[in-house]
Amino acid sequence: MTTHANAPARIGEPLSRVDGRLKVTGHARYAAEHPVADLLYGWVVSSGIARGRITAIHEDAARAVAGVVEIITHKNRPDLAGSDSAYQEQVSPPGKPFRALYDDEVQFSLQPIALVVAQDLETARYAASLIKVEYEAAEHNTDFRAAQAERFMPSKKRNNYLGFKNRGDVDAGMAQATHRIAETYHMGVHVHNPMEMHATTAVWENKDSLTLYDKTQGSQNTQTYISNIFGLKSDNVRVLNPFVGGAFGSGLRPQYQVFLAALAATMLERSVRVVLTRPQMFSHVHRPEALQAVSLGTDASGQLTAIRNEATTSTSRFENYMENVVNWGLMAYACPNAAGDYTISPMDTYTPGDMRAPGAATGMTLFEIAMDEMAYEAGLDPLEFRLRNYSEKDAMNDTPFTSKALREAYAEGAASFGWDKRSMEPRSMRDNHELVGWGMATGMWDAMFQKTAARAKLSANGNLVIETASSDIGTGTYTILAQIASDTLGIPVDQISVKIGDSSLPMSPIEGGSWTAASAGAAIEATCQSLGKKLLDAAEKVRNSPLEGAKFDDVVFDNGRIVSKADPSKNVSYGEAMAAAEQGSLEAEETVSAGISGMISQMRKSRNTHSAVFAEVKVDEELGVARVTRVVCSVAAGRIINPKTARSQILGGVVMGIGMGLHEETFVDHRIGRIMNHDLAEYHVPANADIHDIEVIFVDEPDPEVTPMGVKGVGEIGIVGTAAAVANAIFHATGKRFRDLPITIDKILE
Repeated sequence: MTTHANAPARIGEPLSRVDGRLKVTGHARYAAEHPVADLLYGWVVSSGIARGRITAIHEDAARAVAGVVEIITHKNRPDLAGSDSAYQEQVSPPGKPFRALYDDEVQFSLQPIALVVAQDLETARYAASLIKVEYEAAEHNTDFRAAQAERFMPSKKRNNYLGFKNRGDVDAGMAQATHRIAETYHMGVHVHNPMEMHATTAVWENKDSLTLYDKTQGSQNTQTYISNIFGLKSDNVRVLNPFVGGAFGSGLRPQYQVFLAALAATMLERSVRVVLTRPQMFSHVHRPEALQAVSLGTDASGQLTAIRNEATTSTSRFENYMENVVNWGLMAYACPNAAGDYTISPMDTYTPGDMRAPGAATGMTLFEIAMDEMAYEAGLDPLEFRLRNYSEKDAMNDTPFTSKALREAYAEGAASFGWDKRSMEPRSMRDNHELVGWGMATGMWDAMFQKTAARAKLSANGNLVIETASSDIGTGTYTILAQIASDTLGIPVDQISVKIGDSSLPMSPIEGGSWTAASAGAAIEATCQSLGKKLLDAAEKVRNSPLEGAKFDDVVFDNGRIVSKADPSKNVSYGEAMAAAEQGSLEAEETVSAGISGMISQMRKSRNTHSAVFAEVKVDEELGVARVTRVVCSVAAGRIINPKTARSQILGGVVMGIGMGLHEETFVDHRIGRIMNHDLAEYHVPANADIHDIEVIFVDEPDPEVTPMGVKGVGEIGIVGTAAAVANAIFHATGKRFRDLPITIDKILE
């Protein structure tokens, strides 16, 4: 994909999306849109029970439909890898990963139990409706409250579950407190609902080779997963995801449609496409349900004396999915006595998974509602209460931050919002017939860095190709990588081609955790710098070179020329340098990881982003309607590569946070163990009419230690704390404290 601009872009400039034209003209192809000759279509048949066994599958009527090629079930599938390890991938939690069509066992509602493959989609869908399945149902439980009786803490922890550290004596701290609260907060299941549903186009090459166009956040993760299961050489499985229509974590793990498409293609030796329906999107990964019990105590001045933060989240019966939920409250505030507890409750559902800011979007949000409640108990303004308990260090780990500009974020956000005009008393502000409430909350997320490789090739005509397997899930990866390369080598953006989303490219982790800008960006920068050094070496071969003896730090790369910093009149064009070196092109490849120069100290420090979220709501008491009319999100996230795309990420996170606060909710019929509002008509996400003014502020936060470029990432910090700010604003408006999200009309009218 080629970028579009007229001059070198610089880091920090609001460059428009380089892939924007492709998307708005429909030329950007997604997983189910790639043209393939002689393509078959698969339709997934889903289970009608939540737990039990299949006793019979009646296929005759479906097989009799003209155009049906095959019906694949556990009875006729070929033998595949037998070990659990073959089905595990980069982010698998401990346990036994789900295997579609493995045997007659049903483990959750809407589990895939058959795949109808036909000449066209309509035929496959119709034939699937004719399949009749008999079951031996077993007792199931999908009620999270009932599952509390089985909650436990696994001894084997998930790889990226960091846990928490207790400090001090919480009982003593609570005993000495002048003010106390002890409440339980609840957040229901949220389901990933990206615009693009999960889909895979499996292109049959030959018995040893398969190409997959897949909706995934990690092409190489899916490549390893499929090659392990089907016994193929990794190099013979190519996974492409050049464009992903949103994911929010749903594509971190390979979902079952990619397995089914690969299974059908290898079994039939034909190319096969499998696309999940919107209801089937509710049958796999989701944000787990959560209960969080928070006890807080302060002295007479409002200083915290004790924090107890205990949480339980849901998991499946076959895997132990865990999140970092309780640590955020223990990290965020200065308090000598703090303790946490965390358990998971098994249920007869698919395994939950990471959803935008996993753990923090739950744990920090619910804790920040408790902090607001404590502020009122102590008689303090909510912002003043947080400032009074501000911690300059990571209070849980007792380590300094590489940087923390949260105090500045509070100040700039409050000033822009007009927080000083807020009256303390609930129900004291009105706008005609509506109650007005102002609430705020703190957000916190990780600033992570992952090992990533990149490759670059510069041609004599000045065109640059940069490559890494990283994905773009709508975040603007194409744009920022082009921008970094343009800034580093001084090449106009319209001469740069960015190639990503392909498992055959240099190694890159899955796109998640807000680490891609930092990690892939650093890899591109390092690779372009390496290429620059080769250019400088070539420039010395120019006859009577004006740059003879120049060191790399003595020059800049600007608009296709290597220029002396001391004397800009001394310069050599890239073309001249490459001609002198008799090179038609120059290439470089570099790998960056968390031990490279300048990053050693970060291993001994905490790396986080922070935010201050201020929300205004207006509540119609007669109708019970709450509107979020204004949000200011003030973010401290290190160096911002592109304020335009970064702002879009914060806007998206804030919108999802508003959805958490007011809209997103699943309704399960526990008699059949199924989510009933499994479509976008009844699973409410914010629409245009629900979103009003959102202001994004990026505070200045230089950080030379956190990552090579000082980048922290912004994909997730926008959602953290937003729902809490909304809930706290509703309390300020109504005087009613809501501890169960979302806050819907029926709850307000109670």
